[in-house]
Amino acid sequence: MLTMKQKMDAHKIALMGLLIAMTIVLSRILGFETTFLKISFQFVPEMVMGMLFGPFWSGIGAGLADVIGMGFFAKAPYFPGFTLNAVIGGALYGWFFYRKEVKWQSAFLVTLINTLLITLLLTPLWLNMMYQVPLNWAFWSTRLLKAVIMLPVQTALLYYVGRAVPYKRLAKRFA
Repeated sequence: MLTMKQKMDAHKIALMGLLIAMTIVLSRILGFETTFLKISFQFVPEMVMGMLFGPFWSGIGAGLADVIGMGFFAKAPYFPGFTLNAVIGGALYGWFFYRKEVKWQSAFLVTLINTLLITLLLTPLWLNMMYQVPLNWAFWSTRLLKAVIMLPVQTALLYYVGRAVPYKRLAKRFA
């Protein structure tokens, strides 16, 4: 549908804006967030971005959603590492779902990679840099519990939402 070299027309920009707004609402308003843990369903519009726009533009869209969301609904100081997390997560959804049928395997793999890379590796690193949070068992137990609970939930939601999106019709419309 849209590669890095293709231009965004008004229709594509409007759809990207809508998906960015949905990401902000699901992340900042409807998500559960403390200083050290965040649970939200922002991955759903990010997956749709990935399906429609590919890794480059979905990474940009997820990064914009993070920056705009921080601008309007900041719950902590801005830290660019979390924007990098958003860009990586958005790009991964584009990598796994752009011009591809959503399958259980791809939904599970992208969730697993996001969980390992972002939830269990990068986010603890950023929290340690920002707040000098000790990376001890008490800290990891909360993150691991979240990962164990969210892995099947996120995989199932990605699969069912991905299968429900009329991808082929949208691909023709935006091609």
